[in-house]
Amino acid sequence: MTEAENHKEISAKEEQRSAWKIIKNVTPYLWPDGQKVIKARVIFAFVLLGLAKVVATVLPLLQGAAVDSLSGQASNFILGAIGITLAYGIARISESGFQELRDAVFAPVGQRALRLLALETFRHIHSLSMRYHITRKTGGLSRIVERGVKGVDFLLRFLLFSIVPLILQLVMISSVLFYRLDFKYVLVVLITIGLYVWFTFTVSEWRVKLRRRMNEQDTEANQKAIDSLLNFETVKYFNAEEREAQRYDRAMAGYADAALKTSYSLAALNFGQVVLITLGLTTMMVMAAMGVQNGTLSVGDFVVVTAYMIQITMPLNFLGFVYREIRQALVDMSEMFDLLKYPTEVTDKPDAAVLKVNGGHLTFNKIQFGYEADRQILQDVSIDVPAGQTIAIVGPSGSGKSTIGRLLFRFYDVNAGALCIDGQDVRDVTQLSLHQAIGVVPQDTVLFNDTILYNIAYGREGASHAQIEQAAKDAQIHDFIQSLPQGYDTLVGERGLKLSGGEKQRVGIARTLLKNPPILLLDEATSALDSETEHEIQDALDRAGRGRTVLMIAHRLSTVAKADSIVVLEEGQVVERGDHETLLARKGRYHDLWTLQQSEKETAA
Repeated sequence: MTEAENHKEISAKEEQRSAWKIIKNVTPYLWPDGQKVIKARVIFAFVLLGLAKVVATVLPLLQGAAVDSLSGQASNFILGAIGITLAYGIARISESGFQELRDAVFAPVGQRALRLLALETFRHIHSLSMRYHITRKTGGLSRIVERGVKGVDFLLRFLLFSIVPLILQLVMISSVLFYRLDFKYVLVVLITIGLYVWFTFTVSEWRVKLRRRMNEQDTEANQKAIDSLLNFETVKYFNAEEREAQRYDRAMAGYADAALKTSYSLAALNFGQVVLITLGLTTMMVMAAMGVQNGTLSVGDFVVVTAYMIQITMPLNFLGFVYREIRQALVDMSEMFDLLKYPTEVTDKPDAAVLKVNGGHLTFNKIQFGYEADRQILQDVSIDVPAGQTIAIVGPSGSGKSTIGRLLFRFYDVNAGALCIDGQDVRDVTQLSLHQAIGVVPQDTVLFNDTILYNIAYGREGASHAQIEQAAKDAQIHDFIQSLPQGYDTLVGERGLKLSGGEKQRVGIARTLLKNPPILLLDEATSALDSETEHEIQDALDRAGRGRTVLMIAHRLSTVAKADSIVVLEEGQVVERGDHETLLARKGRYHDLWTLQQSEKETAA
């Protein structure tokens, strides 16, 4: 065996093990401990499934009996044919009734499994660290969850109610043919099905590769189209409309070529399936016809054989589709279960206590931290923030300012040192209580695509309308909201894009004020705004900080001049600290930064 063949065999075995592992992971959702009602539904659904297949197996026998009655090969000609025909009709209705009732009984079980899996995955994604989220694409995560849940739904519907019934039906039909006719009929059925399954799976494996290639070409064409449309202005600036059209057409040509190969392969698959089934059916019919001629079989037996082959053919026709989709479902579910297995980096200790804030005294004691092991961001940083005071952290880009805010909110854990609130290490308290104690106003306030009321109310669940309005007044945005035609019911658009930067920032401040936290983190809250808007927002921020411990992370030094103390960071180390006047008088790093920014402001003016 060559190395490539050996690798292929190992991959196939790993894929098989993975498939069984996924099915094992889904089983607890279908057979949950302590859920007697759910288990009863599952049992009842399979009982109904069995009954439907028993009735389906009896139907051809009733057809055969009716034919024998009509052909005079059975006694009680008229009464027998009519009675058997009525029984056939009742059986057909019963089979359909059992199938529909089975679906109705099992539907709540399946929907419950889908909901629990989706919810568990959603919660797990929210529990993953910031490090994970900044390295993944949000759209990709949502697609993993969406495809995984759809995969579970498909697996439940087709594996349980297509493959399992088909196997059960084959066993029953083979048993009837063996006892009523002869083993050679069973042999023909088994050979036909064996060849059919082998051919279908082999061609489907080939088609999966073609389909994957087609999907890749489709994705590439779609990406080029979206990229071009997102850069509409750039395309116009450089007269590149025709260039973009040609680029898109090349991608679509690749897709068309792959789609044609997929279409041709489907035609080959369908034709091959028809040939195999027809050969099997013809062989059975010839054998039955010979049996009727020599008197060993009745005309009704001929009908029974034909009906059974047609009954087997119908579900087999979907086998290629079902096999391909089950394979894809297993891949999609594998991605989702891999996501569920992804470790949560920041977790609560088993004995984590609830944070008790008595003023909000923050202590950063010899903090060391790096996003990567070989690249330290903070080195032995020690900062003391007395309760009720405003401390500003400034420094050039890349000095580690925003990292300190992320460590305070515990998006990450420090590599060394300790970060304490009123003497309590943030690693020893629950994340829920820590997050409740800290209000954050980020540089870019992102709003939900909902109303202004909803976005402000997000700060505190269950807040009254009066409390929401008061928070808006404190953030100096109430009058603006009232001036809008729809007031607080105004939709802000995706990410709040219908509002200006200053309006969004005020909504964010109002939301944080409504939360009413004892500690306030301002993470470059005005750096993305123009000078006039910055001045207006700064007034709202000053109001927000009254009576709270405020940690202000800033790039523009003009916004921190009133702070009780200023800490200057450079290359992850504290190089200066003191109030604004003291630092200017010292003529150190802060003085240099201040002079540079004032010069830039004068130049801009």
